[in-house]
Amino acid sequence: MTHHRDTKLLHIDSAPFDPLTDSAPVSLPSVRTSTVRFKNLSALEKTLAKRADGQRVFTYGIGGLQTHRALEEVFNTLENGNYCVLSGSGLASIHLVFMSVLKAGDHVLISDNVYGPVRNLNDTLLKRLNIEATFFSPSKDDLDTLIRPNTKMLYLESPGSLLMEMLDLPDLCAKAHRHGLVVATDNTWGTYIYQPLTLGADISIIAGTKYVNGHSDLLIGAVVTNRDDLAGQINQMQYALGNSISADDVWLSLRGAKTLGLRLREHANQARRVSEFLATHPKVSRIYDPAWPDDPGHGLWRRDCSGANGLLSISLNCTPTDAKAFVDRLTLFGIGFSWGGFESLVQWVSPAALTNHHYWQEQGKAVVRLHIGLENVEDLIADLDQALSVLPDPA
Repeated sequence: MTHHRDTKLLHIDSAPFDPLTDSAPVSLPSVRTSTVRFKNLSALEKTLAKRADGQRVFTYGIGGLQTHRALEEVFNTLENGNYCVLSGSGLASIHLVFMSVLKAGDHVLISDNVYGPVRNLNDTLLKRLNIEATFFSPSKDDLDTLIRPNTKMLYLESPGSLLMEMLDLPDLCAKAHRHGLVVATDNTWGTYIYQPLTLGADISIIAGTKYVNGHSDLLIGAVVTNRDDLAGQINQMQYALGNSISADDVWLSLRGAKTLGLRLREHANQARRVSEFLATHPKVSRIYDPAWPDDPGHGLWRRDCSGANGLLSISLNCTPTDAKAFVDRLTLFGIGFSWGGFESLVQWVSPAALTNHHYWQEQGKAVVRLHIGLENVEDLIADLDQALSVLPDPA
């Protein structure tokens, strides 16, 4: 029998019955250990052989144990993958992918709409390792003309950070694969509602810190693929880097995954209500959200996504400096960089951060990113309305 994904997420970490008591806890306990014991040397040798073959077996705490495997199954279910490795954060997962795929002398193409710290990763690590990166505009540049003989990977984010630029992922993947490139994409925004591996990508990266956890109380990331060769490379690099995750953080993420579908649907419903209010407000210039009908990426969203979430950005009919008063006046939106939790958040976007995005066409106006949480939506709208009142009237 094939079950709905929500049902699978609820039952992935169900604990097995104890053969002596015929009873079991509802959820698998957090399995915490650094050392794994083996019954004899033969058992150890068999396990090491499986690990060398790329299998996710239990050998030492760095590689994870039963709790970790359950969360890996969650991400595989969400992403339609067959191999997953966990990391300490979304950024750690990005780092793991770059180190697994690239080596000195390689070239990587990176869409200019990516998560800001990827640029810092380039400046502080890739350049030192003699790995060259070119940032490009997916909507304006001809990908074929940018690919070199030493180009090995195409790195994307769809929708992109800050302005939620939706990419034509199948088209980009097809072009990259014609040149033998590995395609990796950050799918944190698309958790549950978007499947890059199904659309042609080779690697999907997710910051489980956001919607999978859903409670803003831990950091965790995941790398998912359905290519055996890449799984082997990622598996080896994970051990080489000594990447490990607390079993308790993994357990808390399993807790969050059980309500993921329910929470996302409510986040999306609330964001839609908020957008309907903002779209009619004279001090709001534009809504950046592919799920919004007026967004340029709405057609791609309708084609490739199965839902929406609570993250969107807006531009305001004022200067970035004026917008600071709006941010400070909000009472229900905490000021913070993250999103995906139960709470509403606001981020004032620096104009300098937007200069890297060719998608940005409203120079001089302010951009604010909003995460619409699970508070009463009428309260959120009222809070936004009173905060917008401090902005100068449009000329």
